[in-house]
Amino acid sequence: MTTILVTAGVSLLLALFGTPLIIKLLRKLGYGQPIRVEGLKSAETKRGTPTMGGAVMVLASVVGYLVGHLTTSDPITASGVLVLFVMTGLAVVGFIDDLLKIFRQTSVGLRSSAKLGGQILVGAVFAYEVLGHPNSYDLTPADAHLSFLHDFGPALGTLPFVIWIVILITGASNAVNLTDGLDGLATGATVLVLAAYVLIGIWQERNDCAPFPSPHCYPIRDPLDMAVVAAAVLGACLGYLWWNAPPAKIIMGDTGALALGGVLAGLAVCTKTQLLLAILGGLFVIITMSVIIQVSVFKVTKFRTGRGIRVFKISPLHNHFEMVGWADTTIVIRFWLISGLCVGLGLGIFYAQWLST
Repeated sequence: MTTILVTAGVSLLLALFGTPLIIKLLRKLGYGQPIRVEGLKSAETKRGTPTMGGAVMVLASVVGYLVGHLTTSDPITASGVLVLFVMTGLAVVGFIDDLLKIFRQTSVGLRSSAKLGGQILVGAVFAYEVLGHPNSYDLTPADAHLSFLHDFGPALGTLPFVIWIVILITGASNAVNLTDGLDGLATGATVLVLAAYVLIGIWQERNDCAPFPSPHCYPIRDPLDMAVVAAAVLGACLGYLWWNAPPAKIIMGDTGALALGGVLAGLAVCTKTQLLLAILGGLFVIITMSVIIQVSVFKVTKFRTGRGIRVFKISPLHNHFEMVGWADTTIVIRFWLISGLCVGLGLGIFYAQWLST
């Protein structure tokens, strides 16, 4: 517990006091946000706002994690390093994308194929590595299985498992990216999911199979360190949110959005709660589905009738409500409430399953 508290505290302070320094630097360099969608009030107000703020969260998380372990002499684990790797790797992909947008002063950064290729590469390396690095109890960060509250079903085999984890990581990172459209929306929702993973990691540690196997135990390699990683990113997000809350002084950009999606997916893999993430991160799923529905219905109706029909005024969903006339802060707070309900449902399912075994 000491490591969790120290890690979260260091990450929070670094992000809280480091973000204004980055804001000044980015303003001096002229690294401002280009307009993405004409006509949206939120897009107009963001013109020129410093972007790439996600780099602060990533740096604060990594430093907080290292300081927490050095301070308490707790060993750094393979699972922790791998989850931080997927977060940092996706942050690099997002950073390149953001940098190209700034230099071109358009909303077009990396080509979609190049961006997806970077996500696939990072995801594939992570997926392959989590199957190795056994500890003294022969537990690896993940097994080649699907998981919900535990692993279930037959082993997938290395290649199918890698493909599945790549899909999970790219899906989660793109979902957070789609949600990052209003000040504080994606960051606040991510904070709630990370808080859930702090609790899940602590609970799995208290019911670890390694020393005393029982029907109630969890065969997780490094459950407590997953709580530490979640706490590191949680603290960084809270410190950053102080400056990202409406009206935002800085925007995380793809640097932060891809990184946050990646760390959530990494935590889900290493705590063996892959499918539970869809419930915990229900807000991200809802917003992603709004885009899929909008595009699919428009294309199908245009193909059949020659005139495309739009289900929403615009997608993603939060922009639809903005077009309807809701205030940005109203949308953000209500969507945070939805995210909180999803997290509560996910944690309830997680705990209820333990009681029923």
